Amino acid sequence: MRTKILGTGSFVPEKVLTNFDLEKIVDTSDEWIRTRTGIIERRIADENTPSSELALKASERALDMAKISPDQLDLIIVGTVTPDYMFPSTACILQDKLGARKIMAYDQSAGCTGFIYAIRQADAFIRSGMAKYALAVGVEELTKITNWTDRSTCVLFGDGAGAAVLGPADDEDESGILATYAAADGSLGDLLIQQAGGSAMPASHESVDKNLHTIYMNGNEVFKHAVRSMEEAALKGLELSGIPMEKLNWLVPHQANIRIIDFLARRLKLPMEQVVVTIDKYGNTSASSIPIALDEAVRDGRIKEGDYVLLVAFGAGFTWGSVMIRW
Repeated sequence: MRTKILGTGSFVPEKVLTNFDLEKIVDTSDEWIRTRTGIIERRIADENTPSSELALKASERALDMAKISPDQLDLIIVGTVTPDYMFPSTACILQDKLGARKIMAYDQSAGCTGFIYAIRQADAFIRSGMAKYALAVGVEELTKITNWTDRSTCVLFGDGAGAAVLGPADDEDESGILATYAAADGSLGDLLIQQAGGSAMPASHESVDKNLHTIYMNGNEVFKHAVRSMEEAALKGLELSGIPMEKLNWLVPHQANIRIIDFLARRLKLPMEQVVVTIDKYGNTSASSIPIALDEAVRDGRIKEGDYVLLVAFGAGFTWGSVMIRW
């Protein structure tokens, strides 16, 4: 049995924060941000809108495209590092908001690779017969854990959600997920971390005063590992699927930095015209960046039936992975 993506959906908040807005907050410039990251603007969720609300809107759009009702779902997996609460999980909150049955629903934290992990897990559930229809979601509100005095990180992140509905492909259908790959290396975790708020460093006045509840990133080291790991994941996805590089139609990478995206495209011998890029509009939205980009490319007709599409991500953990699809 092969698993197929039956529908995609995405949602971003209305509020836009431009590079020129950031010039008024920290010592930076539009030119500096553009040339080093490729980002022009990003979206910001308001303080009263939790991640589950963004996830709900993206999920409803994916279900609508798939022509699947919430009560047909057997599984909900949410990839996020910015859940509504430590517990209950955002997936359980989403299950309730969707009006789905009392099905299995859980979050997993794989950083920017969260959606890849969710797709890999949903694919395994469906192929094993443990689920027929699954909802995989990537959602983040990173601006709520951003240090707005740190000019090296506050220019990078945005908020958004993306979702995909998965189900079994018909026997005669050649489309579907051809291969998935995922890996992790926890020895590098301190390079990209939210230090406080968990059991290792419980919340305190001191942790708040020192901004330890916000994102810390060693940018240079993360960049080096991201380049290597995303290339490894991309090549592994192609290898496991048996699809030669020259047949690849579309690359949908995690939107972390335009230089990383450009490097990966060159390594895969793909022109940038065959790479889905949204970082200029939304910045780095972590686990939601791939499903947002995928949904936009599906809805505007760039990704067509029969196309070979490669999803590739790298994230905190460190984690990395890929999904190879025939659309």
